[in-house]
Amino acid sequence: MAETTTTTRIGAGPGELLANLVARAQTAGASAADAVFVDEVSMSVSQRLGKREHLERAEGRDIGLRVFDGKRQATVSTTDTSPASLDELVDRAVAMAKAAPEDPYCGLADRKLLAKDIPDLELADDHEPEGDELYSLAAEAEDAGRAINGVTNSNGAGADWSRRNWTLVTSDGFSGSYASSSRSVQASMVSGKGTAMEMDYAYSRARFADDLDPAAEIGTEAGERSVRRLNPQKVESGPMPVVFEPRVANSMLRHVSQAISGPAIARKTSFLRNEMDKAVFGKGITIVDDPHRKRGLRSRPFDGEGAATRRMNLVEAGMLKTWILCSDSGRQLGLPSTGHARLGGDGPAPSNMYLEAGTASPEDLLAGITRGVWITDLIGFGVNMVTGDYSRGAAGILIHNGELAGPVSEFTIAGNLKEMFQAITPANNLVFRYGTDAPTLRVDGMTAAGK
Repeated sequence: MAETTTTTRIGAGPGELLANLVARAQTAGASAADAVFVDEVSMSVSQRLGKREHLERAEGRDIGLRVFDGKRQATVSTTDTSPASLDELVDRAVAMAKAAPEDPYCGLADRKLLAKDIPDLELADDHEPEGDELYSLAAEAEDAGRAINGVTNSNGAGADWSRRNWTLVTSDGFSGSYASSSRSVQASMVSGKGTAMEMDYAYSRARFADDLDPAAEIGTEAGERSVRRLNPQKVESGPMPVVFEPRVANSMLRHVSQAISGPAIARKTSFLRNEMDKAVFGKGITIVDDPHRKRGLRSRPFDGEGAATRRMNLVEAGMLKTWILCSDSGRQLGLPSTGHARLGGDGPAPSNMYLEAGTASPEDLLAGITRGVWITDLIGFGVNMVTGDYSRGAAGILIHNGELAGPVSEFTIAGNLKEMFQAITPANNLVFRYGTDAPTLRVDGMTAAGK
């Protein structure tokens, strides 16, 4: 069935306010301008050991104005929408732009790339919960976690909700708006006693309340994970296969997005800077960026510059197919924007990025591993994005003769991302849960350093 689209229309309210602001900036001497209005409300609660700890509610709005004076630009923002404040905002922005150094790559998005239709991505749940509703979810999660045999304490549980309205207007004629919401439940449990205590957590986040995992399941998962970590052993150092569970496997995709980000390529600070249209993964690997997935945690109908967004394969059958670009990084590389400008600026970023599932089950990935490790947690940021060298602290479960054999901790795993990407085998258990998602991944040829 074809996706329903509606033509962008902005009437009175934020759209009209921003259109007037952009027009005033041009009257004041700006050669071009864009403006954004963000209106957000949020609520969060937490409890620990059965007692409510806090309830916080926040409301805010922010206006950002970006103006250009030829190849100079400046950005200012305010939370005050009074006429006097907006007049001052315009004057300050134009004055700053005229004093700024030239940037040959700055400017609005190419008009040909601007979104003309806004797809309905079902990003906003109309239900606004009361505090008691959120407390009930937190209590359900914590009670379930504390009920797990072996759990001795709780770090607490919480639930939150937020809703954001986003409006963008540019002097090139684009005006668009959409709303989004977010719900989450989280819990953190402690097991063991004295110096042998272990802690782990679980959470669920979704756009709509009915897409959240049940709170009791979240608490149970946190408790079971905590108990599973008790009495860890050391890993004997050496080369071995490493299997990343989905919660940490998605970190591989974050390394990919960093490495193919336009600014990193333009600055020559990426280990993939010379790999366009080359096989950076095995033939069975396809990595997708899909901003139009309905109810997706990172879905967006247009990017932060008003450019149209679209589903695209970043890696297809192992081949690197594109960089992730906003307008200025694209101009540096002589390429058009790929519609990845962040909402609010600060360069490009992927949307719902995922590695497609393979055909093997997680159990199949374990089969044949005489000695290896199943990774459940990664610690630290020991990744060199210029060379691809990778070394991170880890915790997980020992793999012995194809079976999970017991917890291990306080070890590091190391390799080089170029070689690791080539050695990835994905399982068939892809679930869209984090916004950046991967199934269980097996990576052969890594080195673990423990005892």
